[in-house]
Amino acid sequence: MSADSTTERPAAPGPRTPPLVAGSVPVLGHAPSLVRDPLAFLTGLRDHGDLVRVKLGPKTAYAVCAPELVGALLRNSQEFQVGGPLWENLEVLLGKGVATSNGADHRRQRRMMQPAFRPERIAAYATVMEEEARVMADRWRDGQVVDIGAETFSCAVRVVARSLLEVDSIGAKADRISASLHTVFSGLYRRMILSFGPLHRLPTPANRRFERALADLHHLVDEVIAERHAQGKGADDLLDILLTSEDGEGRPLGDQEIHDHLVSLIVAGAENVASTLAWCFQLLTEHPAEEQRVAEEALSVATDRPVNFGDLGSLDHTRNVIVESMRIRPAAWIFTRRAVADTELGGYRIPAGADIIYSAYAMQHDPRSFDRPDVFDPDRWIPERAEKVPQYAMMPFSTGNRKCPGDHFSMVEATLMLATVLPRWRLVPVPETDPAPRIGITLQPKRAVFRVESR
Repeated sequence: MSADSTTERPAAPGPRTPPLVAGSVPVLGHAPSLVRDPLAFLTGLRDHGDLVRVKLGPKTAYAVCAPELVGALLRNSQEFQVGGPLWENLEVLLGKGVATSNGADHRRQRRMMQPAFRPERIAAYATVMEEEARVMADRWRDGQVVDIGAETFSCAVRVVARSLLEVDSIGAKADRISASLHTVFSGLYRRMILSFGPLHRLPTPANRRFERALADLHHLVDEVIAERHAQGKGADDLLDILLTSEDGEGRPLGDQEIHDHLVSLIVAGAENVASTLAWCFQLLTEHPAEEQRVAEEALSVATDRPVNFGDLGSLDHTRNVIVESMRIRPAAWIFTRRAVADTELGGYRIPAGADIIYSAYAMQHDPRSFDRPDVFDPDRWIPERAEKVPQYAMMPFSTGNRKCPGDHFSMVEATLMLATVLPRWRLVPVPETDPAPRIGITLQPKRAVFRVESR
């Protein structure tokens, strides 16, 4: 065949533009659905494709709905950085700490904090966790009605204060910190969804409550730093690491950076742990056979004494209950990233500056990844079943360079908490109990109130 008769091959197809999800309304886009029922909206996006476009007001965002694409998104920290409406709004709370930074700043901050979470230190922290769990369980009385969300938050704050900060006064501030965080998280979610325009600057009652709560929270953290400065150097803990560390130019960290790290620590080490534990207790009250299994497992390894760190290897079902609770009701349930440059993901075109959304809740309720995804089934995490879960379909502590450095700390604390409380107390719902999710930056039961009954 002559050269003149050779036909050209068609050009390879380029990346596709993701489909736009139906239901966008003028000006607001899909924001009403994300405010009204975000869990249902985000869970339903998978029916439109593995990666779709949604409208947040006039802006277009890209929602990732398949685990392999979420994994690719999180592994590629060069092209997809922490950013977007979630983190832009969280900056008013977290500042420029390890949770919100990128690149060299993030690597420096993560290396600085990592020694506080080494395995040998977790073993030492476990003694504090055991003590605080027993203090909480000892405080209850048969027939008493307790707010388990408030109880677990106060306990988690004291664990953080005693193990990582060595500041006694923060435990006494737990109720104020909790109340402030709940108000701030609710307001931050709405600001994230309605991030366009001046709505959050209007002097509405909700905005005034948000500003007061935010100011109070920052004031409380400044008090903690001032108290520790007054104590002087001496404690070998995370706050001491921060107080003696240097920034990228060899200077001591300023109070503002220390402040930002402490807020991030309280949010992750207290708020997220407490929310996870509240969901564990809530779900176990709805599944009494599972609650009984946790109690019996703890008694089988520690018949005549409280459980301790050395028992953790024998508390398999308790650990599976925690993982399944994090799957059904993840405390951290929605995340955003931002594309640094024009790129693609899974064969879809992503323009520079685009916001990308993914929801842990939606991923973890996908029937393509989980059999009967809405059913609470801790046994799905026994090894022979867990190995069938697709990679990246379940990442309670994220992955890659943004993986939570306190993952082991959190799991140890939650396991010791359940195994300490449930052999002694059965939790029974009362009329005030409301297990519906309360939507904010974190996901919590609306009213985790129970009557405690001695076993």
